[in-house]
Amino acid sequence: MAAKFITLDGIDGAGKTTQLNVIQEWFTAQQLPVVFTREPGSTPLGEQLREIVLNPASKMTPKAETLLMFTARQQHLDDVVFPNLNKGINVVCDRFTDATFAYQGGGRGLPYAQIAALEQWVQGDFQPDFTLILDVPLEVALQRIERSREKDRFEQEPAEFYRAVRETYLQRAASQPQRYAVLNSNREKEVVRQDIFNLLNQLFER
Repeated sequence: MAAKFITLDGIDGAGKTTQLNVIQEWFTAQQLPVVFTREPGSTPLGEQLREIVLNPASKMTPKAETLLMFTARQQHLDDVVFPNLNKGINVVCDRFTDATFAYQGGGRGLPYAQIAALEQWVQGDFQPDFTLILDVPLEVALQRIERSREKDRFEQEPAEFYRAVRETYLQRAASQPQRYAVLNSNREKEVVRQDIFNLLNQLFER
């Protein structure tokens, strides 16, 4: 069975950290090789760029922000994602290009065509085998963000920003239902856990 590239995405406050642990639990139970990564990050350069992009003191235009995201992504693909997939190791990534369309496109207002051009340049035709979008009502996400001890640059954005981000995620998922699954993560933990297990079981049965 070929290794798979799985991405987990969604607005801040949707519970990605919790569900990444669930995904790790599934892979452990199945005894399948897996590497967990994040964007931006997962390489020395990527982690440095992550600090810059998330730092509330950083001032940059939407274009500059987007270029930094794709710079980190290029290094991540070359150094982590492709080598592991080529060795038969599955890769699960916390955020990928869908986040750029949602945050820099939907949230910042950068034209999607410009992001798509960068996507083609960096990734070519490479796409995740499966993308799980965690979704919660906007008010729930904002309440969770508000409880954050220290907010990063994105977490300081207003509700209108996050409304556009969420809508972009949902639009992208609706446009390619064969690759995406939208999961309501504002439910009992065990229910969400079982849904994720079922989705992964289906994915690896294909």
